[in-house]
Amino acid sequence: MPRKKISEQALVPYAVNRPAGLSFWNDIVCGDSEELLQKIPANSIDLIITSPPYFQQREYDGGGIGNEKRAEDYVSALMKIFRECVRVIKPTGSIVFNVGDKYEDSSLLLMPYRFAIAATEQCGVILVNNVTWVKTNPTPRQFKRRLVSSTEPFFHFVKSQEYKYYLDEFLKPTEEVKTNGNGAGENVGKKYFSLIEQSQLTPKQKEMARDALEEVIEEVRNGEVQGFRMKIRGIHSEPFGGQDGGRKIQLDKNGFTIIRIYGNPLKKDVITTPVESLKNCPHPAIYPVQIVEEFIKLLTQRGDIVLDPFIGSGSTAVAAFKTERVYIGFDISQEYCDFAQKRISGIKHQLSLWERNNEAKAD
Repeated sequence: MPRKKISEQALVPYAVNRPAGLSFWNDIVCGDSEELLQKIPANSIDLIITSPPYFQQREYDGGGIGNEKRAEDYVSALMKIFRECVRVIKPTGSIVFNVGDKYEDSSLLLMPYRFAIAATEQCGVILVNNVTWVKTNPTPRQFKRRLVSSTEPFFHFVKSQEYKYYLDEFLKPTEEVKTNGNGAGENVGKKYFSLIEQSQLTPKQKEMARDALEEVIEEVRNGEVQGFRMKIRGIHSEPFGGQDGGRKIQLDKNGFTIIRIYGNPLKKDVITTPVESLKNCPHPAIYPVQIVEEFIKLLTQRGDIVLDPFIGSGSTAVAAFKTERVYIGFDISQEYCDFAQKRISGIKHQLSLWERNNEAKAD
């Protein structure tokens, strides 16, 4: 049986309706981001994720943002782009900006936070999170009077409370969480019965505590919860973060509280990855595809449209394509656009070979 040709459409195996007036579609376009953003219809993009040139950090090909003389001019230039980003995202959409910091006269300028404050004050957006990227391999440069910078912020903005959010998809464990806590053995919770009897609780409170303990033990044995902890007034310290209506008031009123453990890992505002490097890449600062993928999975669905107005080396396009989203990328540098296009073409070629190999095996 002859192999069928793998078309561009076949490499994007999902149906997506292009918004009216949106001419860019799985495109990487060279040009000024502000001008290109103005060509995009309002409320048509699901996610904008980008890392604009940092303030006075490098001489980027093509000029553009980052070469301003003063910090306030840099923030002002960023805000022109950001206003357009707010205009083009859907009410259900999100904007994620990664902005680096800069030392001047041995003092941090706090550029990311100047930008974030300006964005919230001038554009009426909501800052949902400041997600910290922890670099496992920061620049190996030792300073005598300060520590090595190994983190950068990713600010997540929205323009309405209707934004899409898929928490279970963010930093999804590759393996099932192992059972811990009290386990489901015969002795589960046994120590707490003894502590209840040793406590200064009233007879009525002790009865309530035993009943509640037996109930949660049964939940563990039935697999409804992974484990639990019990706090008894006068024996254990109060739960951290207790508040009225919560565990603290249960301790005050009943003399005990039970903390159920469901086994779901906490979704924290931290992503830990190494800095990426690409062979023959002209771009001096590459952010990892893994980070972009995590935000794409958190904030979009399959078939949604992801835009990066500073596409650089093409990480956002690669991440969007791999997760079956439509990508749009802009950059003022023709060299960067050519590299990003070559990079995404390589990913498509790999998928094409994979498709053909699978077809051959099926035959």
